[in-house]
Amino acid sequence: MHAAHTKLHGGEMEWSDVKVFLAVAREGSLGGAARQVGQTQPTMGRRLRALEAALGQKLFQRGGAGFVLTEEGQSVLQHAQRIEEEALAIERRLAGGQVALSGLLRISSSDWFGVHVLAPWCAEFMARHPEVSIELVTDTRLFSLARREADLVFRIAPFSEPEVVQRRFMHLDYGLYAARSRPGPLPRRGKGLRLVTMDSAFDDMPDVAWLKRSFPEARTVFGSNSREAQARLCAAGAGVAVLPCVLADPMPGLRRIARAEPPPGREVWAGYHQDLRQAGRLRAFLEFVVAKAEQRDAAR
Repeated sequence: MHAAHTKLHGGEMEWSDVKVFLAVAREGSLGGAARQVGQTQPTMGRRLRALEAALGQKLFQRGGAGFVLTEEGQSVLQHAQRIEEEALAIERRLAGGQVALSGLLRISSSDWFGVHVLAPWCAEFMARHPEVSIELVTDTRLFSLARREADLVFRIAPFSEPEVVQRRFMHLDYGLYAARSRPGPLPRRGKGLRLVTMDSAFDDMPDVAWLKRSFPEARTVFGSNSREAQARLCAAGAGVAVLPCVLADPMPGLRRIARAEPPPGREVWAGYHQDLRQAGRLRAFLEFVVAKAEQRDAAR
């Protein structure tokens, strides 16, 4: 793929140049583009200048708002996106045709789920299949399966993309937790109680709504998109929190508080691009972790 060339507006562009151009267009900065492509910021800047020189066009306006596409850049963007779609389709097709249990498997999930659920299963799977390498990326943003940012994604919402094959993976129970050192019962309406929960961008999540509805007179003192951070703050006595039980139950310093109406649980979904249906390592890993999840559910 990296040797492939294409003609754009009289200039010659390689696939690697397309990736640089698209990354800068999407991120709006060299720093963000460098992180996405995996190169240094100075290297990205040099490659972008060389690309503009080769095409004889100024593709971006540089300013306080970052890198903004020029009219010529907008025209090139349409061509570059089509090149990307074709190139990635070829990569997915080649990856999907591999049946041997070897090669790299890219997996994405939230931070705590990757650490506390997937990581131990990845270790066991790789011990069984030593020719398989796993890249586990934990991030709050949704990775693109079409662009092969990940081969397999685990998340708490179904996928809407038509080309994604998905299945319900497992159910997560959530519980109300407080520090073990916290004495006595909780105030009924939460007067004087401090809450540790998600940050304001996630106010619509079911567990956040449940916590604030259950303790209307309580005060939120800490918010974070990291469940791990919430659990650590809760164990340190900063306040009570709703947490995934698989994360919080084994954590020293936390105790689960029984409630007549427990917090709502969540469903975890697994998804991959339809072109990877025949990828042996992906199918084998998914079958392995599904069996692990079923064993876990049966033991509850």
